[in-house]
Amino acid sequence: MGFTQFCKKGFRWKRTRHSQQTQQNLEQQRLKQADLDILELAAQEGHIDLKYLDEAGFCLFSPVSYSYSRIKQQKCLEQVPTRGHRISILGLWQPEQQFEYTLAQGGFDGKSYITVMNSIAQKAGLTLEQTGRLAVVVQDNGSIYNREIVQQQWQRWQQQGLFLFFLPLYSAQMNRIEDQWHQLETHEIAGQMFEDEYDLAMAVIRGMEIRSKKGKYSLERFKFNST
Repeated sequence: MGFTQFCKKGFRWKRTRHSQQTQQNLEQQRLKQADLDILELAAQEGHIDLKYLDEAGFCLFSPVSYSYSRIKQQKCLEQVPTRGHRISILGLWQPEQQFEYTLAQGGFDGKSYITVMNSIAQKAGLTLEQTGRLAVVVQDNGSIYNREIVQQQWQRWQQQGLFLFFLPLYSAQMNRIEDQWHQLETHEIAGQMFEDEYDLAMAVIRGMEIRSKKGKYSLERFKFNST
């Protein structure tokens, strides 16, 4: 069967993605999805600001992917001398409206997460005061989001108008920001090697800027104060 005939049969050439389906609680997912549907409807009607939060990571060494090349030639990517530290991105995606994010070398911990969410809560407080709208952040049950030091902030954030909506375990497909990470990784970052973390971070920033222009939504990068 040729490629054209294969496509006509309902198939197409695409990368297989990882799955955690066997570890999912389908009943819990169903109940949570029903709640999330209500939140999304409330956001569409302008009653709340709904944002999706997640963290992703990028390495100096970019995995080799499929690409077009001339016949009898093979495209190669020169390896960097070391894999180095990864660059992590923590983002909040308000579909079609705004993307807020911050970068860190290595990863994020409870304290850095709190710093970011304090900024989000402050904005939520202003929005609540001016419009009466609450802000709801959809996120997974990652360990840094449930630590005691984080839980101690929940009541204060709620008083400012910021509420958290936790997704079931192993339910990344329910978090709409995952599609944004996938697009960033496979289009703006894929197929590149970086000499150091600075070059990698600048590539992520450029990729975010490109995506915001294509999507016609606002982009804001949160910067940690140096101490």
